[in-house]
Amino acid sequence: MATDKQPTVIKKYANRRLYHTGTSTYVTLEDLAGMVRKGDDFVVYDAKSGEDITRSVLAQIIFEQENKEGPNLLPVTVLRQLIRFYGDSMQALVPSYLEFSMNNLSQEQQKLRDQMAQAFGPGAFQAMEEQVRKNMGFFTEAMRMFSPFPQSPSGASEARPAPQGESPNDLDALKRQMADMQAKLDKLASK
Repeated sequence: MATDKQPTVIKKYANRRLYHTGTSTYVTLEDLAGMVRKGDDFVVYDAKSGEDITRSVLAQIIFEQENKEGPNLLPVTVLRQLIRFYGDSMQALVPSYLEFSMNNLSQEQQKLRDQMAQAFGPGAFQAMEEQVRKNMGFFTEAMRMFSPFPQSPSGASEARPAPQGESPNDLDALKRQMADMQAKLDKLASK
């Protein structure tokens, strides 16, 4: 989001601390990510050399965000494709294409939000997110109740003899799959 306002100057010191010159306080990468989300522009300079290191700090913020729990914005296939463009004859076109695509995505995202707010009211997104969380909680509880392998207090499935016609290995594989599915459901329900 471009504005006429001058970007905030952030200085990065040798001890890796980031200093916000506007507020005279030290900030974290998470603080800078929040500034970006709010639309505040900033530039980051190396405090010793004066070199503009904004690009590497923004890349570091993206790296930190991608390493957090939850869904990622950049699938592995996209990361591989980006890497393939380095040194390729198309490398010069990629930045302008990505910038154009991201601007269009942002505009369409805002249009969708405006349409949803107009149709369902300003709190539509929060209500939908809350409902999805509740539904996942109900679904997870239902899966626990109807699980063919009751969970012991430690979370491990109780051992049962293999039904006739099934080998113990097949049953163990099925138990592992069910435990994996349960773990994924628990992870989704906790969000």
